[in-house]
Amino acid sequence: MSIQLPPVKSYDLLPENAPFSPEQRVWLSGFFAGYLNLDTAAVTALTSGEASSLIEGAAAEDVDAPWHDPAMEIADRMKLAEGKPLKRKLFAAMAQQNCGQCGYLCETYSAAIAEGKESKLNLCAPGGKDTLRMLKQLVEELGSANAPATAAPAEAATPQGPKGYARDNPTEAVFLSRHRLNGEGSEKETWHVEFDLSASGITYEAGDSFGVFASNDPRLADAVIALIGARPDHDIGGSSLRHVLIHRRALGPSPDNLFQLISFVTGGAVRAKAQALARGEDPDGDVELLDVLGTLHKFAGLKLSPEAFVEALDELQPRLYSISSSPRHRPGRLSLTVDTVRYKLGQRQRFGLASTFLGDRIAEGAWLPVYVQKAHGFALPADLAKPVIMVGPGTGIAPFRAFLQERAALKAPGRNWLFFGHQRMATDFFYADELNALKQAGQLERLTLAWSRDSAEKVYVQDRMRQNGPELWAWLQQGAHFYVCGDAKRMARDVERAMVDIAAEHGKLTTDDAVAFVARLKKAGRYQADVY
Repeated sequence: MSIQLPPVKSYDLLPENAPFSPEQRVWLSGFFAGYLNLDTAAVTALTSGEASSLIEGAAAEDVDAPWHDPAMEIADRMKLAEGKPLKRKLFAAMAQQNCGQCGYLCETYSAAIAEGKESKLNLCAPGGKDTLRMLKQLVEELGSANAPATAAPAEAATPQGPKGYARDNPTEAVFLSRHRLNGEGSEKETWHVEFDLSASGITYEAGDSFGVFASNDPRLADAVIALIGARPDHDIGGSSLRHVLIHRRALGPSPDNLFQLISFVTGGAVRAKAQALARGEDPDGDVELLDVLGTLHKFAGLKLSPEAFVEALDELQPRLYSISSSPRHRPGRLSLTVDTVRYKLGQRQRFGLASTFLGDRIAEGAWLPVYVQKAHGFALPADLAKPVIMVGPGTGIAPFRAFLQERAALKAPGRNWLFFGHQRMATDFFYADELNALKQAGQLERLTLAWSRDSAEKVYVQDRMRQNGPELWAWLQQGAHFYVCGDAKRMARDVERAMVDIAAEHGKLTTDDAVAFVARLKKAGRYQADVY
């Protein structure tokens, strides 16, 4: 059975007479905006022939990237990239989330490295050490002659974007307030966080993300300084060592360069152990415990030069959060929905950097560096009459709160359906009053809830999707756009499987045809994901 997708309105980045179908227009517009990083004027200036040539090349690239799946492990991605050019291997090493935290998309970041336009190999925050090590290995294997990125000067790094819209050119905003969303007795700690953008010079759209430059806990920096035997006020390029460790250097997972530094100042078995750790090996079975402080405890008694120590650490990177508000709802304001990360690893309590910064440390009224990361292929349909289905458990509700506020402000006639889930209804029903008010006002036609700890049987959003399969399929046949936000490795993959099952059962499709149907939804811009 062949399913025809309803026409989808494009983002109008192409000339009206460009010879493409509605689905191709949507895909090509996103390609130009993201892959080529062109502004609207540049896109509309293309001739039909130029655009046709570009889309054919882009389609070939897309087929050539079967690893572009955030749920796939790096070893599997690299296997699929065997025999491919350097650019494609570098692409496979990325986290595949297109989160924008690096200042690129996964594909454009890899291309920039391969072409010598970007020298920083550690910008893929979701990819972590695995991605960094693989990028270094790939660049080293090809050598400087075939990998010009190894010789690229620091000045060749990502060009600064407009102020407030690029990680390398942030602006400042005011932290207004925080209040906890969980009820008493919840196992989670989730905060609704508000910012004032009125003096920042920036604005945003529903679906965008917000980059926050958090600082390290001063107590952690002080503990690190004590272990290297240095003075907090030791001068590092005109700033104190303490200031640099709080505001400029990452103190999370220990970088390979720190293990290498330790190997230079030790000998014998200790040196061999540090060298093994720098190669990504785990000689003592404790590598997961080794953040910077843990490494200094492991190799206790070392007297490291503060300058060499700071140089061995990674730069402190911003953290991206999905924006949970619409600028049309409260102009000049922006909100986030943030899970505070706290966990015990070994004998130490660990804390998420930005989540505890926003949840604990930053004072109300304080200014902090921030930027807006424009969405790449995650936005409401231009046609306000289109139905919208949103699946966002936990903090995945963030962009959908923004979507609902946006649709309400625009008086969009299209129907809205939200799937939300968490552990317990009594303590973890985020924004319950707002959502129920929208439902009563007719602006949220369906609110489907899933609670994983309220009964003996755990119920998740994908289970509710299957239970509501006939209605969900009917919405899709009526042109609904489908969105999912949340964990890339588990939830988003489970939701996609549920979509395939629904298409197979209620669309009377074979499994292969159901998979192809979901793929066509994605290609048409009707299945969009914001995953992390």
